[in-house]
Amino acid sequence: MGWIIALIVGGVAGWLASLVMNRDASMGIFWNIVVGCIGSVIGNLIAGPLLGIGGSVQEFSLVGLVIAIVGAIVLLGIVNLVQRGRVR
Repeated sequence: MGWIIALIVGGVAGWLASLVMNRDASMGIFWNIVVGCIGSVIGNLIAGPLLGIGGSVQEFSLVGLVIAIVGAIVLLGIVNLVQRGRVR
């Protein structure tokens, strides 16, 4: 059950991050899930040591969703830097 929750939260986080970074038109649902899941890992790596908080894959939490969105935004910012040489 945890994997299904991780995919759903990853998809929502990736979609919201793509809206914030103006990349929604270039990404489909598959890439939204991938960006959200990788962003969740990045967000937990950032939030864990700095803030002492982290999200759990086993259950849904609003904190975990926010961490995943922030991590996905960071990931999309890095992708924009690599592809275009600037952050949009």
